[in-house]
Amino acid sequence: MSEILKGIRVLDISSFVSGPWACQTLAEYGAEVIKIENPRGGDPFRSFSKNQYSASFCAHNFHKKSLAIDLSNPMSVEVLRRLAKTADVVVENFRPGVMDRLGIGWDNLKTVNPSLVYCAISGFGPSGPYKHRPAYDTVIQAISGLLAQFLAPENPRIAGPNVADSVTSLCAVSGVLGALFA
Repeated sequence: MSEILKGIRVLDISSFVSGPWACQTLAEYGAEVIKIENPRGGDPFRSFSKNQYSASFCAHNFHKKSLAIDLSNPMSVEVLRRLAKTADVVVENFRPGVMDRLGIGWDNLKTVNPSLVYCAISGFGPSGPYKHRPAYDTVIQAISGLLAQFLAPENPRIAGPNVADSVTSLCAVSGVLGALFA
């Protein structure tokens, strides 16, 4: 494991693949990553097998600390705000507006930590007609036409690697590293 990000603290408020993989990469570079999870089951990828440590969850979440915080509880949100004071980076992958509604979006967190790097990952970006739609890798592959290259028309189903989430993750890491450097 590299130590180039030693001393950097990252709050990982993300789930599934794109955000967790980005934060995993930052952890591999030496950052301290604290994964914030819902106390009612945690990251949905945890339960993709019969136990709490599915292969998908483990692949994107090793080298991280974990903290269960109920973001629907105002007292818990205050805990997150206190953590943000000591963090260098926040990575989240909710639909646009969710973090603001919870009181922990960029406009709110920059008041407690003006030097915070805030990385928001979403399927369709912060503006446009699809901005509030949820998206996963397969949705993005389908809407872009990439999925048609992998599907058998007579038996359509999810196939191939998670290309969109992988590229998104790498772009998020690049953006965070650039912002930290700046």
